[in-house]
Amino acid sequence: MTWLLKLQSLLDSTRRIDFLAPLALRLYLAPVFWMAGSNKLGDIESTAAWFGNPDWGLGLPAPLLMAWLASLTEAGGAILLLLGLGVRFIALPLMFTMIVAATTVHWHNGWLAIAEGPGSLFATERTIAATERLHRARPILQEHGHYSWLTEHGNFVVLNNGIEFATTYFVMLLALFYLGAGRWVSVDYWAWRRIDPAH
Repeated sequence: MTWLLKLQSLLDSTRRIDFLAPLALRLYLAPVFWMAGSNKLGDIESTAAWFGNPDWGLGLPAPLLMAWLASLTEAGGAILLLLGLGVRFIALPLMFTMIVAATTVHWHNGWLAIAEGPGSLFATERTIAATERLHRARPILQEHGHYSWLTEHGNFVVLNNGIEFATTYFVMLLALFYLGAGRWVSVDYWAWRRIDPAH
């Protein structure tokens, strides 16, 4: 029993650097949302067209407004996450964008972000068919496409575009909503120390 108490004490001592967990989440998510938001802002008309078109897009109401809201939330959220400013506040609209993305864009593709074959627990007919196409494409690329150059920086995959990434980002944002920005390396921490030294 004594060694269990010592082990627990050792684990508890790591709380002195508990700021690393929210910092890591923030630093991971900031470039993800910056790329998503800035890409949408870079061509807001096309983004709005995709948001609004029911045939080849999402069929959302008020597409231009929705495009601006999503783009600014993601790009602005990335900056706030990086600075550790208003993290608990910005986590809410970012979680909402992930719910919208998962349900409107990715849901019909299943769980997997990258297509996997029959050996995967989450494989579907769609992903199995995609991996079959990939296996058929490889010999063609090897014969006609300078395959060693094409794969020098990574293997070819088929993007399944399932809810995996949106769900992962949602879970990370949910953790930040409850943890906050963390101590020492966030504007939130220093602002609250100034506003409420007992906090």
